[in-house]
Amino acid sequence: MTSFDRIYIEISNICNLQCSFCPEVEREQDIMSLEKFESILLQALPLAKQVCLHLMGEPLAHPKFPEILKICEKHDAKVMLTTNGTLLSKHKNILNSKAIRQINFSIHSFRDNFEKKDLHRYLLPILEFTRSLNDLNPDTYINYRLWNLGAGDLGEAANSDVYDLVERYFDVTINRRQGTGKFKSKKVWNKLYFHFDTRFEWPHPDLPAGDSSGTCQGLISHIAIHSNGVVVPCCLDKEARLSLGNSLEKPLVEILKSERATSMKNGFERGELVEDLCKRCDYVKRFKPKVKRMKSHSIT
Repeated sequence: MTSFDRIYIEISNICNLQCSFCPEVEREQDIMSLEKFESILLQALPLAKQVCLHLMGEPLAHPKFPEILKICEKHDAKVMLTTNGTLLSKHKNILNSKAIRQINFSIHSFRDNFEKKDLHRYLLPILEFTRSLNDLNPDTYINYRLWNLGAGDLGEAANSDVYDLVERYFDVTINRRQGTGKFKSKKVWNKLYFHFDTRFEWPHPDLPAGDSSGTCQGLISHIAIHSNGVVVPCCLDKEARLSLGNSLEKPLVEILKSERATSMKNGFERGELVEDLCKRCDYVKRFKPKVKRMKSHSIT
């Protein structure tokens, strides 16, 4: 029975960029072997609607990425791929993969790393890829992520050059005045969307702790599995500080029944953060309205 909307599988924690909004990985660099990937994938598939080949790291930097896709196709996996797009030219095989159901391009990563380089040279291959993918697999969703709202001199105004290039290429007009809120999409063309978000601070033990009131989608809509097989409740637990167990040593279904996992999930469901790291997470603030509703319903 499906338990989660998605399970993140980190096939590599190595990235070819270093974005300011994505903290550096403190763990040892690691690339998941094909054998380990297939073992983890087979455990994840019965539990999730889709798998995401990403946590930290750039998935297209995996030296055997085509073979990773073949394994996904072999087992009829529905795959979401998140990439910065800089290595796209080396992996045109993605176009013909029946496993890929959604691709997220982190467009905001380019300016963050290459402030003075030509945006057109970066974006054009992504635009061409988008059109080709639409011709071959028109049901595949593509998101151009602009997760830089509220980031000082970045954000909506700084994204205007991206809008210009996309408008010209697809011969569309983008409603730039449409409010994007905290997390919202704008349809661009067929199954292509702009996807917006504000920047946030990743949880860390050194950050000040908030109160214990809160909830999260970890262990409810998703879990994540690091490149060494360690299972964590949340896609923001980049250093596996909330390790639930290792899926290469113990079955995933058993790990999810562990005392720690059960305690965290039950806490989220009643609006309580039971782990110290969760109290030091900036992202949980987004769920405060939900917690208020949960508390009011429990009173009534």
